[in-house]
Amino acid sequence: MPTALALSPHLDDAAFSCGGLLASLAREGWHVVMATLFTGSVADPTGFALACQLDKGLPAEVDYMDLRRSEDVRAAAELGIAPPRHLPFREAPHRGYGSAPELFSAPRADDGIAAQLAPALAALIAAVNPDLILAPQGVGGHVDHVQAVRALQSLDVQPPILWWRDFPYTVREATPREPLADLFAALPVQRMALDPEAQARKRAACAAYASQIGFQFGGVAGLDARLAREEGIERFRLTGRLDAAISGLDAG
Repeated sequence: MPTALALSPHLDDAAFSCGGLLASLAREGWHVVMATLFTGSVADPTGFALACQLDKGLPAEVDYMDLRRSEDVRAAAELGIAPPRHLPFREAPHRGYGSAPELFSAPRADDGIAAQLAPALAALIAAVNPDLILAPQGVGGHVDHVQAVRALQSLDVQPPILWWRDFPYTVREATPREPLADLFAALPVQRMALDPEAQARKRAACAAYASQIGFQFGGVAGLDARLAREEGIERFRLTGRLDAAISGLDAG
């Protein structure tokens, strides 16, 4: 049984960006593992970190990341994949980033998270032994996405990597920021055309992140509208060569 490993910066990124492909792989008999990097709970958050919770309508006493980890478990079930894995690294607001603009600026000079992530990713990849890795391109420029890419790029990774375009950052602006575009510009484009079942599973998985849907999309109707405009297509760049055929995935 071939294995795919999706490396998601946050608890929703993989489902939002390539949930249809993950569901399709699982249906074709792949063992699919979705691992999220930044899931560590922080007791008694303050300042901007607390604001990132309050603006989702959640009171201060709620363990925000525990809630999100539970949503991730439901999303994985909707996709029909293995129970997800959660790495304990802290999101950017808990690493000194103090505002929304800072989250989408260049990484802080004192943010050494990529160096901390790299050995954890190496150990995870060795343990899962995937035939395919999926990871973000950093479209939108969120610092956690950028640092995740840098950590993965620092490793000598053998399996092919499908780098997804980070939805919904891809559609928030007419020309989204792509601070790592030079890393991917020469890589071939892969296009995944999702069949109705994969689209339905992706939509259900996205909706499972209930704490995020209002903030990200304005509600379920907004989620549905955004997904409809994607027309059932997920797009990637490919490092390496895919040895196994994947239904619906083609160059172009």
